[in-house]
Amino acid sequence: MADAAKKPSVKGAKHTLCRRVGQCLWGMPNCPTNTKVRKSADGTETSSSPRAYPAGQHGPTRRRGKLSTYGELLLEKQKLRKFYDLTEHQLRFIYESSKRGEGITGDKLLRNLEMRLMTVVYRSGLASTIFAARQVVSHRHVLVDGKIVDRASYRLKPGQVVTINAERSPKIAEIAKLSDAVIPPYLEKDKDACKVTIVHEPLPEEIPLNVEITKVIEYYAR
Repeated sequence: MADAAKKPSVKGAKHTLCRRVGQCLWGMPNCPTNTKVRKSADGTETSSSPRAYPAGQHGPTRRRGKLSTYGELLLEKQKLRKFYDLTEHQLRFIYESSKRGEGITGDKLLRNLEMRLMTVVYRSGLASTIFAARQVVSHRHVLVDGKIVDRASYRLKPGQVVTINAERSPKIAEIAKLSDAVIPPYLEKDKDACKVTIVHEPLPEEIPLNVEITKVIEYYAR
């Protein structure tokens, strides 16, 4: 699947949508929606209040009004797009591809998103965030079946093996080895070897994602 650009598609603040929905899309501890504890030079600890409200001057006092039907569909589509760090063009392209052939469009859309190389690098803990995963791939640190692949959109298949060369990329390999990411059942990871094997195409219930995919399909089917 074509990748419109190798640079990250999420511009500016990454957690703006997290603040709008009241929780971090990726479960990052440094998200503004979480309480942060800081240690000062004298050893005392201070905590900051979570900012689980929309950004802006009136964010803390703005009431969360009920969204229209269109607003609900748009929000779920935006959550999906942001989670996978995609442009609107990229997500629509993947949706159109998922409509073709037999099967449920929503299930195929999720499978196509999860089998992108950058998503597997992120899900497997070879990179700590989806944004870092894009960079690791585009900077040619990732190998698929022993060959360098620098396309974040590269579509993986069951049986393929994704690795990071520890000799060529020692710092990235060390991060991957220290990762405590929960590996989904469709991936198998050898942490010491920085190797991930695609076991099978993911089932919808195996994908950890807080998005109502049916509403995304409804949005694009309008």
